[in-house]
Formats: sequence, structure tokens, C-alpha cells
Amino acid sequence: MGRLAERVILRMPAASVSPGSAAAAAVVSALSRSRWGVCSGGRRGAGSADVLRYGRRGDGTDETARDTRTLVLHRGASSGSQEIPGVRGGEGQAGAFWITGLPPGNYFKKDPDARGSPRGPAHRRQASTLLPLLLLLQGAMFSGSPPPPGPLDALLQYIDLHQDEFVQVLREWVAVESVSGQPAPRFRQELARMMAMAADRLRGLGASVHTVELGSQQLPDGRSLPLPPVVLAELGNDPDKATVCLYGHLDVQPALRSRGWRSDPYTLAEVDGKLYGRGTTDNKGPVLAWINAVSAFRALGQDLPVNVKFLLEGMEEAGSVGLEELVRKEKDGFFSGVDYIVVSDNLWLSRRRPALTYGTRGNSYFTVEVKCRGQDFHSGTFGGILHEPMADLVALLGSLVDSSGRILIPGIYDQVAPMTQEETEKYKTIDLDLEEYQNSSQVEKFLFDTKEEILMHLWRYPSLSIHGIEGAFDEPGAKTVIPGCVTGKFSIRLVPDMNVSAVEKQVKQHLEAVFSKRNSSNQMAVSLVIGLQPWIANMNDNQYLAAKRAIKTVFGIEPDMIQDGSTIPIARTFQDILGKSVLMVPLGAVDDGEHAQNEKINRWNYIEGSKMFAAFFLEVARLHASQDRDLP
Repeated sequence: MGRLAERVILRMPAASVSPGSAAAAAVVSALSRSRWGVCSGGRRGAGSADVLRYGRRGDGTDETARDTRTLVLHRGASSGSQEIPGVRGGEGQAGAFWITGLPPGNYFKKDPDARGSPRGPAHRRQASTLLPLLLLLQGAMFSGSPPPPGPLDALLQYIDLHQDEFVQVLREWVAVESVSGQPAPRFRQELARMMAMAADRLRGLGASVHTVELGSQQLPDGRSLPLPPVVLAELGNDPDKATVCLYGHLDVQPALRSRGWRSDPYTLAEVDGKLYGRGTTDNKGPVLAWINAVSAFRALGQDLPVNVKFLLEGMEEAGSVGLEELVRKEKDGFFSGVDYIVVSDNLWLSRRRPALTYGTRGNSYFTVEVKCRGQDFHSGTFGGILHEPMADLVALLGSLVDSSGRILIPGIYDQVAPMTQEETEKYKTIDLDLEEYQNSSQVEKFLFDTKEEILMHLWRYPSLSIHGIEGAFDEPGAKTVIPGCVTGKFSIRLVPDMNVSAVEKQVKQHLEAVFSKRNSSNQMAVSLVIGLQPWIANMNDNQYLAAKRAIKTVFGIEPDMIQDGSTIPIARTFQDILGKSVLMVPLGAVDDGEHAQNEKINRWNYIEGSKMFAAFFLEVARLHASQDRDLP
């Protein structure tokens, strides 16, 4: 972190301040328009809030602390100079009020003894522009009783002050190895334990909770394993309120420390404000952020402004086995009266700018098997006298896509909806730092050079990826074997208006044509394993407007409106079966590494996201009430 060019300290007697005052908001607003930004840092002392530091923008301060807009006032006690850089020993005073917020911090007045404090006229002028604001705040706090905090101010303050408790709950949830993709009894037991923990936490908030058993999963080897239950929870049934249903999943991808993790993936580790652990961003952290928002209303005795329902599953990473059937069954039960459905299971496009997602690509996943016989061959005995399955398969896979990423299957682009001028313009406004994106991806060069081209090929155009080959020798060492049967795996990400069945026909026709030209005596079989349609939302729905307002309130910035190149099947399921509006509100940063080693969520995203969700409830209620007033 760069040194602060100026430091200012403002201390106020405890009796003169009320949390959430309008004066504080005025100073924050003025700061946001100035060149003064926030530097992260500070430590917590007994009875005090975290210390906040301000520095001029562009002075080398930590990027993660910029653009903070919302602060609250908190009664705290500073224990001395070690808590506040630039404050001489003995100046800390118990009972003083410190202005605090997220990232943690404090206001400062000019301290000529602070290390790195400049003496030049320009710096003195900058300090002089800030000091009147602080004096204004100080004067306002000494003049009569300030107004009590509003509902949102109190909620934001509560979440700020209880963030360590929220992190602790996330730590407990991460410790559960709720892996769904590996069909082992131990993991199924962990999944059941995870679902029970979530159900208990929701009951603790006063929710009516019902766990739905989905039966058993039949495995290809003949074994049967129990499916984890789905948690259905409800808070409130006021017919005059809007009803928001929150979807999340509590299962995770497999993780082993020996596979590249810097620490135990199931022990939450906080390093430089980053919370590392499997499931932190996908999807335990976002689920808990919603629960944190509800808990803030409950703890403060505030009435929830909307009815809230939770649908939490434990098999999302394994295809949401049994969920679609449950959604159909509960259409006129649990989902009756639901106005909006919200999913928080993807990421922002950047590290700092929030986003709302209004579309995802679909997915057609294929296997292509080439078989000569059921056992392998010795290459010294059979090499050169037969059609080798691996050679056939490599030729088939190599015919699917060229070196520029263009899919070579005839007719595949015919169904792609044409780009409109309005849509093209949207890509220009999206915040994407190509250099940062490339560095965080650890890729030397992308196929495209501009932001617009990259985003369009991630979201708006289909892509084909080759995933692997089953049956081939892939272990260390040398083995002179000719595989007798090999299976290639690839998928095509679909975009509007592509159709799964039409793509399946095109793929099979193409591979059959390529295979026939090889005159091979082997057998080829092509199978569609997964077929999921793309999803697109109506960005003019009330809940998108509510989410935009909530983000602007908490983060102080308009969100990016983005699509997601991956596939989130549940959104299309909800939309098709229930006919409900679906909103995607990602919470994690672009570098969170979902599914990868060292998955993390930033503490800032987790806590500010909890605040944003609380603000979202209030905004939905306001829009719902205004809509009711407009009815004839």
C-alpha cells in the first residue's frame, strides 16, 4: 500500500453522535466527489470498530478499498497509536466515536507528525478542502440530537459490525465436504449434514422449513446411493407483499490439497481479505449472504419487507438430479404466489464492479466412441496392419473446430440470432480491463484483441471445446499400447436461437461424413449426453430494476449488465416450468476461481453482498407497492 499523502483525525465525544446520521452521509457524498479515496487497512481493538484510512486517488493505494460510498457511525474505543497510523501514542480515547465502514476505516485530520506527510502548498490546499467537511460534520454532531438511522442505515451498520460472525458461519459450512460429483457414501453423508445445517440456520431465523427427500440415485455400476434432501423454507406469507424465492446449492466440486491448494480446501483461510476454501464463492458464500441479510432484519426487529422463500439443493454440481421433477410437483404448492426468483451462482466480469446477469449459454455435450475390439493391442504385434481407433478419433475431433475457434460443422451458425445495433452498443459500456483479465487468466494471448470481440465470443456466439479422451493411456511412463476402444468428449455452448435437437442432428451428420471418408473398419457411435437450452431474461422486469438500485446504493456504482458463457440450467427450468421472472445476481469477483484450486471469495464481496441483498429486499418492496398503487 502506498503511503498516505495527508492524514486527518476527527474525534467526537460519545454523547454527541448518533449512528447513521445525515451529517455522515453528507461528508461521504462530498468525499466521493473529491480526489479522496479509501485505503484498506486497520486493525480491530477492544470495543472499537475497524480503523478506516483515506488517501488521495492515484496515490498507490490498494484498489480494493476504492469507491466506498456508504459509511456508518459506531461507538468505539481506540486503544492507542497502534490502531491508527499517524496517531501519536496516548491519543486514543475510550468512548470516542470513530466513523467506520467497509472496507474498515476512520476519518483523519491533518497530522503533521504522520510519516510521509508532505509540506508543499498543493498538499496543504488538498487538506484544506477536506477539513471544512470534517468540521461541518463535527459541528452537526454537537448541535442537538441527530435524526435516528433509517431502516437501511441500521441494516448496513448491523452487517458491518457482525461481519466476523458471518465469516465464522462460512468457515463452519466450508468445513463440510459436501461433494456431489463423486458417488461415495462418505460424501453423501456430508451432503446430508450440510443440508441439515442449512435447515437449522433457517429455522433459527423463524422460517418454516421442509426437507424433501428425493430418493436414491442409480449408478452405472449398479449401486444405489441416497440423494441429499432439498430444503424448502418460507419466511412470511403476507398477501400484500411481494414474494421472492432464492435458489442456491450447497454441494461443491472435489478438492484435494495435494492437487495444488495452498491450504486445506475445507479449512477456511483468510489471507489479505480473501477467504479461501472450497465452496466459498460457489455457492455457500452467496447463499449465506442472503441468509445474513435476513438475519439483519430479524436481529434489529425490522419486519421483512417481502416474503422470502429458499430452495437449497445438494446436487447442482452433478446435474441437479431430481430437482426438475420437484419443481414441477411444487408448481402449485411451494412456488404458488412466488413473484420473483433469484439465483446467485456466477461471477462478476471484473474484480471491483458488480454485475447483473441477464443471459447464459446452453450446452450440448457429446461423446464419440470409436471401437475396434474390447481389449487393447500390442503396438509391436499389430501396429501398421489395422485401423487404430485413436487415429480415427483424433481425426474426428480435429474436424470440429479450426485454430481460430470457428466451429467447422456445416450449418451450425445458421440458427444464431443476428446481433442488433442496440446489443452491439451495450458491449462498449461494459467494464472489462483486458490486460487484467488476461493476467488473471494466466493466458499469453487470446484469440481476439478487443473487449467487444472477446465478450461476444464468450456470450453471443457458440463455442466448441474438446474435453478429453476416455480409454487412452494417460499415466506417467511409456506403454506401447494401441487402445482397442476410445471415447472422445466435447461440448458446444449454445446461444439464442440455437436448438439442442437441431445441433444434435448437425453434429452426427458431420462426424458420420468425416468417418466415412476414412474408410475405417472400426465402429463409430455419437451420443448426446447433455442437452440444455440457452437462457435469456427480461432486463425490464421489476427485480432487475430493484437490483440495480440496491447495487447503486451499497456499491455506489451502476452494475455491468452481462451474460454468462457458462450454463446454469436451473434458470431455464424455473422460467419454462413456472413462468416466473428469473434474476441472476452474481456476488463473487472474476478471479474467485470457482471449480479451481484455491477458490476464494473476498471478505468485501461477502459482506457488501450481504448489505446489497438487504437493500434489494427493500427496493423490491418499494417497487411492488408502487405497482399496486398504479393498478386501477
